[in-house]
Amino acid sequence: MNKREFIKLTSLAGVAALSGPLSSLAMPVTSVKTSSDDPKAPFVVPPLPYAYDALEPYIDKMTMEIHHDKHHGAYVKNLNEAIKGTAFATLSLEEILRKVTDKDKAIRNNGGGHYNHSLFWTVLSPGKTAPSDKLKAAINTHFGSFEKFREKFNDAGKTQFGSGWAWLIVGPGKKLSVINTPNQDNPLMHNIVKEKGTPILALDVWEHAYYLKYQNKRPDYINAFWNVVNWDEVEKRYNNA
Repeated sequence: MNKREFIKLTSLAGVAALSGPLSSLAMPVTSVKTSSDDPKAPFVVPPLPYAYDALEPYIDKMTMEIHHDKHHGAYVKNLNEAIKGTAFATLSLEEILRKVTDKDKAIRNNGGGHYNHSLFWTVLSPGKTAPSDKLKAAINTHFGSFEKFREKFNDAGKTQFGSGWAWLIVGPGKKLSVINTPNQDNPLMHNIVKEKGTPILALDVWEHAYYLKYQNKRPDYINAFWNVVNWDEVEKRYNNA
């Protein structure tokens, strides 16, 4: 991304912070870049496509500030350090995830942390959205009903022991599945996860994602999450999977 494109992107992000969600900012996670302490670093933290307080009362401003700037920022910094001088240094983020193994601990954890959070920001929206008839039909086909899908997804988040993620993924034949993964593992990690697929919806159930507002009440946080899902972005990812 050149300087002109960067200035255009960050200007759009500022508009989005004032006016609400902007679907054009919901780009694939490897294509959104912002400034960094090291301008030559291969990966940087993407800007939020909305203001820090835009998801209130469901997700509070302070949590978003700490989560995006501090936690995500640390994953990006550590990932850039971990890939220096390795075969991963010239790969895209998706390629890194597909090739990483359990022997590449720092790259696995920080690469997953960067991808997972980058996706997470895009599937949240301050504006009310709903799944289209097409997406709802696909959900009904694979889960029986939208209510059963939501229950299964909620259970994936609630039963993930310790830190981790709940996912809606697309597998072969456009099959939809709900899974959870520990820590920063990701369904694209072919050498690590049991059930592989393309993630289209993600929920962060690490305590740092909800503890300031919900304390130990993870189920309350999960229920609140459904009020800010960006279904337009989920469908875009489903169509491209």
